[in-house]
Amino acid sequence: MRFLRITLLSVLCFSLLAFTAEEEATLKLALLKYNGGGDWYSNPTALPNLAKFCNDNLGTNFDLEYETVEVGNADLFNYPFLHMTGHGNVVFSDSEAENLRMYLLAGGFIHIDDNYGMDPFVRTAMKKVFPELDFVELPFDHPIYKQKFTFTNGLPKIHKHDDKPSQGFGLIHEGRLVCFYSYECDLGDGWEDAEVHNDPPDLRRKALEMGSNIVQFAFTQ
Repeated sequence: MRFLRITLLSVLCFSLLAFTAEEEATLKLALLKYNGGGDWYSNPTALPNLAKFCNDNLGTNFDLEYETVEVGNADLFNYPFLHMTGHGNVVFSDSEAENLRMYLLAGGFIHIDDNYGMDPFVRTAMKKVFPELDFVELPFDHPIYKQKFTFTNGLPKIHKHDDKPSQGFGLIHEGRLVCFYSYECDLGDGWEDAEVHNDPPDLRRKALEMGSNIVQFAFTQ
C-alpha cells in the first residue's frame, strides 16, 4: 500500500506541472471500464474535447487521446483523474472494489457522470468500494463550483431526462473529496462534438466549463 501511495502521489506531483508546461503532453485523462453490461464507452468524443478545453483555458498539457483503464487493473494508478459514465448496470468484483478503493485512498480522483439510468447501480457499486461512506450532496458554495469558472447554482442542466434538478454528490474520506458524482446533469453529453446531440453552443460551453472545474479541483484540492 505504501508503494502504491508513493507511486500515485509521484504521478500527481508530476502532473501538476502540466498547468504551466509548454511542451509535449505529459498526462492523459482516463475512462473507467467496468463490468455488468453498462455502456461504459458512452460519449467517445467527450474526454478529448474536455482535455482540449482544459489545455486552452487552464493551461494544462493533456494528451487529447484518453486512456481506457479497467477497474481492477494496476494501471489505474498511472492516471490521477478517472471519468466514469454510462446508462445502465455497474458491477465491481471484490478485488475490483478493493483496487479502486486503494487508488482513491492513495490520492486518486474519480468523476462519475450519470448518463441517465446509471444511478441505482453506481450507488451500489461505490458502496462496495466505501461501505463506510454515503454520497452527500455538495452545497452550491463548495469549491468545486468556484474554480476557474463560477457556478452559483451548482451543476448546469445539460439534458432534461426526468426534469429533475441537477445535483452534485460527493464521497468524502477524511476531509478529501475522492469522488464527484454528477446526477441529472449529463455533463459528458455536453462535452461531446457539437453534432452528436446538437446542443446549443452556450450549453456546451457551460458543460465544458464545469468539467474543467472538476479537473482543476481534483488536481489542486
